[in-house]
This record gives sequence, structure tokens and C-alpha cells, in this order.
Amino acid sequence: MSLISLDAPGREILLMGNEAIARGALEAGISVAAAYPGNPSSEIIGSLAEVAKEMGLYVEWSVNEKVALEVAAAAATSGLNALVAMKQNGLNVASDFLLNLNMTGIRGGLVIVVCDDPAGISSTNEEDSRVFARLADLPLLEPSTFGEAKEMVRFAFEVSRAIENVCIVRSVTRISHARGNVILGPLPSTRLVPYFDTTRSFSALPPSITHPVAHRRLKQAADMLAESRFNGYSGPETPELLVIASGAGVLFSGEVIDTLGLEARVGLLKIGTTWPLPEKLILERLRTAEKVLFAEEVDPVLETNVKALFADNNQRLPRITFLGKKSGTIPDLGELSPGLMTRVIADLTGTAIPDIDADYAESARDALENFTPFRSLAFCPGCPHRASFWAIKKALALDGRNGVLFGDIGCYGLGFLPTGFRQPKTLHAMGSGAGMASGFGKLHDLGATQPALTVCGDSTFYHAAIPALINGLHHRSNFLMILLDNSATAMTGFQPHPGSPVDAMGDPAPPVLLEDLCAAMGIKTLIRDPFDLDDAAMTIFELIQETGTKVLILRQECALVRAKKTPRRYRVHVDPAKCIGEECGCNRFCTRVFRCPGLNWDVSAGKSVIDEAICAGCGVCADLCPRGAIVKESA
Repeated sequence: MSLISLDAPGREILLMGNEAIARGALEAGISVAAAYPGNPSSEIIGSLAEVAKEMGLYVEWSVNEKVALEVAAAAATSGLNALVAMKQNGLNVASDFLLNLNMTGIRGGLVIVVCDDPAGISSTNEEDSRVFARLADLPLLEPSTFGEAKEMVRFAFEVSRAIENVCIVRSVTRISHARGNVILGPLPSTRLVPYFDTTRSFSALPPSITHPVAHRRLKQAADMLAESRFNGYSGPETPELLVIASGAGVLFSGEVIDTLGLEARVGLLKIGTTWPLPEKLILERLRTAEKVLFAEEVDPVLETNVKALFADNNQRLPRITFLGKKSGTIPDLGELSPGLMTRVIADLTGTAIPDIDADYAESARDALENFTPFRSLAFCPGCPHRASFWAIKKALALDGRNGVLFGDIGCYGLGFLPTGFRQPKTLHAMGSGAGMASGFGKLHDLGATQPALTVCGDSTFYHAAIPALINGLHHRSNFLMILLDNSATAMTGFQPHPGSPVDAMGDPAPPVLLEDLCAAMGIKTLIRDPFDLDDAAMTIFELIQETGTKVLILRQECALVRAKKTPRRYRVHVDPAKCIGEECGCNRFCTRVFRCPGLNWDVSAGKSVIDEAICAGCGVCADLCPRGAIVKESA
């Protein structure tokens, strides 16, 4: 039984931030939840999918974030409570619909949980999604603890139903993917029945009518948020330093104030309802402040809005020195951390930072130097993408025209690094590699001679690459789309996609096969096994000699998925009699270039060795060893 479905009000349990968000949605009485997987948001829908049948919910992994929002909006306009979750990049995809939906409103409750990724831990950017709240005239809430994440989601549904419009909750990686104590509330005993009132229409036209309505709804939300329990102040009446913080900034700042013993000197103004601002509370605290520090991730959104509020009321306020990202006091990129906030607050208050215990520091250094192996970012042992990029590299070398491989985001985005032999030359949004290859493929008409190729994962293909492929076909573009089909949305936790035989709730679902879609468009489509390196490389070479739009599906299951249900294909070992190490003409190709984590260099023996604990048994390294020193045997 999942912890998030426990019917035990008052019980305190340990939950991941995303699980707490899911629990809050259950306590709010949601009926529908939808998303496209994207870290750091994936576990929200994953957790709800696990309890969907038990709780009488409908949960789906949608083809992309725009469709997910549309699915949830259909439920909300039918009087239900619905939740949609996504990462910051996903909100860009959904924004086309969101910036119309905000004008029409809804009839039930609709909450968007967007999980930002400061420092781009699993993203191509560290975009701050909070600007969408102001852009769309929608209320925005930011939790600072795991328990608050649950409570805030439940409250967001109350706000959404009251104003008949969308409410946004913004989390960040260190809230979503960390764990903390959460006190459970009651679960609803009844379920709403969907009914679309056909006497009411939801049309964004004309803006002269719908835009003023959106503003009135935001004002209504502001009244609800003004006295919210998610805002508050702690500290002296006249602080030496006032810290205004949101999200993880609240958590870190409070810890630093406590650790440095500054409770009598530094005040902490916690803002949980980031937009619209709780103006009365903020102005009250600004009247007693001379120096203000902002703590937020990533952009100075709260800082800018508070400064604007100050400017509007400066005749009634004292002279204040504002410090934050604009002043350079806080870095204008990346994550906040307890260490960073300690240095900043200690410096601003002239407080000495306690020394780290010498014995602890020494033991930590010893552990890092002697017991922690160095691991660079790399494909997993047995990952078919490593073989696919080697085949691409070989084909382009055989072709000799300096072909351009346009990349895409997913596990295979690591192809930029040595693990993929640095083959992709671009990496942007999902599906952008296909669109750029489509465009570059038309430059042949202008004299370009380089072949155009793109790599795209199976889940990414369904999400965003199909329009680009259609565009290339229609405009007779010369490019090769290589679909890296590993049968999973592997980067985010192996969620099913439209090519899978099951849906989010585990029910059988008709798979929409890649080859069927491509063939239905009339595109030449071939399927190869990337582990058959020579065949894959020659197929790529032959296809880039042809004109027009082509598709090659390199199909091999993700090694982590395969390991759960099938044994290794091969048992692989190094024959020490044949391995001559650095004397080999390949100059240690296996561990220096191919660099599978299952291959190691034994310094003392001067030979390569297989780490049998992690080797997936794909056998690809054996096919590449020029001396035949790596041996594969049937497992």
C-alpha cells in the first residue's frame, strides 16, 4: 500500500516532496491528474498513478504537457478537481493553451504544479517559471517545506475553485526530491460527478471581455492570499537585517539564522504566496527595515516585485538598502544552499562562522580521496545509446563530408560528452533536433554539402518530433532521423508512452508503433539493432547517400529495463594473455575512448578488466577490441 493513500489523519510520515504534493492533491479531492514525465516533477503523477484505482482517480502520462493541461482542463470545466504537473521546460510547451485558458477560466478546480530545476541538474536550462504567473494573471504559491507542499496544494484547489481559474504551485528540485515529515490530513469520503454545463461557454474571445474578467479573478485571489498562513514573519521588531525569502530560500535562511544565533538581530519574512504579493504584510515589515536581503531561486522575481511595491509606497517608508541578485550579493544563477546563505548573512552581520571540527574535516577528506570512485557523466553499462553513437561516428567518418548530427534532450543528450564520442552538435528543447535537421536539410538547395542527421528518443518523438518530421517530408528536406528506441521514457523513470503496451495505471493500451507512424507518412523506414555495430553503421552510411527524408529506428531495450526481466546476453571477460594494455596500438581504446563504466583500467596489472558487478553483458566492447582480448560468451 502506498503511503500517500493512508487514511490516517494526524499521522506523521516521511515523504518525498513530490509525494507530499500528490498527497495534498488527494486531500483536495482530485479526480483527474495528467502530466508528461520531466524531472524534477515526475514522481507526482507516478505516485498518483500507483493509487489511481484504489482512490477512484483517472491518471495519465500524456503525450506532452500541452495535452496534459488540456486533459486536466476538460475535467476542471466539468466541475471536477484536476491536477497537472510538469517541469519548467514543460510549462513552455503548455503555455500556448494556458494563456488562453486563463482568460476563460474553469468551473471546478485546476492546479498546475511546475517544478523548476535551479542549476539545471536534469535540464537544458534553469528557467524560472514564476514569470508565467504574472504573465497569465494567475495566483502563484511556493512551498518551503515538505509539509507545506502538501498543505499548499490543498489550499491551491480552494483558491482555484473560488476564483474559477487556474492556480499555480511552484516547487524546486530541493523541495521535490528531498524528504521530510508530513502530517496527514483527512481524505474526502465523496467524489464529484463530472457534468459539463452546456449553457456556459469557455471562449477566450473577445479579449476586451475576457481580460478584465481575468484581472477581477486575480484580485479575488489576492484577497484570499493576503491573510494566508503561508506568509509570516519571525524575528525582532526592528531587525538589523530583514531577509525576505521564498521556497528553499526560507528553509536555508532560517537554518542559518538559527545556527549563527542571530534570532535577536535578523528577521525572516517568509513569502509563500509569491503572486499576487501580500502587500500589507510586506509594507508592515519594510517600515522597520533599513537593510533587506532577498533569498530566492533562480531569478530576482520576488526582489523585483517587492522593489516595485516599495517604489509605489516610498513616501511612507524609510530609506532601505536592498541586497540580492541585482546587487550581486546573491549569485544570479544556480541554486541557493546553506553554505552560500551562511557566508552571505555572516558577512552582512559581521558574524564569525564557526570552524568545522578538524577531525570531521579530515575524515571527510579521507573518504572523498580514498573511498569515493571518480565517475564522469556517462551512459549506463550496456546502454544501447553508446553503441548507436559509435555507429553514427563510424558512418560519418566513412562518408567523409563532415555530416552534422542535430541532438535532442533525453538520456542520449549525454552524447555531447565523451560517453557519446561528442557526436551531437546541438541540444535545445524536445524535438528541436528534428526541426533543425529539417531546416538544415533544405540548405542543400543553397549549396550545403554536409549530410543532415538527427537523433531522437522514442518518448521525445511522440512528444514533439512528429511535426518536424512531417515538415521535412512535406518540404522535401534531405535528412535522416535516427530514432533511438529503448522502449521507455528512461531519463525520468521508465514511464510508459504511446508506444508502450500499458498506460500510467498499468492497464493494457494499444501501442502506437514508431514504424507504423513513419510508414503511414510514406517515409522510408528501416529498423536495426545498434548492438550490431557494423550493420548499424553501414545502414546509416547508405541512408545519408540518399536524398529525401528517411527514418532509421535503432531498437534495443534500455539496459536497466532489460535487466529487470531478462538475463545478460553475454558473460564478458578480458583475456589477460591477449590484452597488452598501453602497448596496444589502440592506446587503451576500451577504457580511454569507449569508456563503458563496466570497463576499468587495472593500473597495477597494466591491463583492462571487466567489472562483473555492473557489466550488463551487451558484448559491444568485445566487437571493438582490435586484439580480441575482450571475450564474450553466452551467459
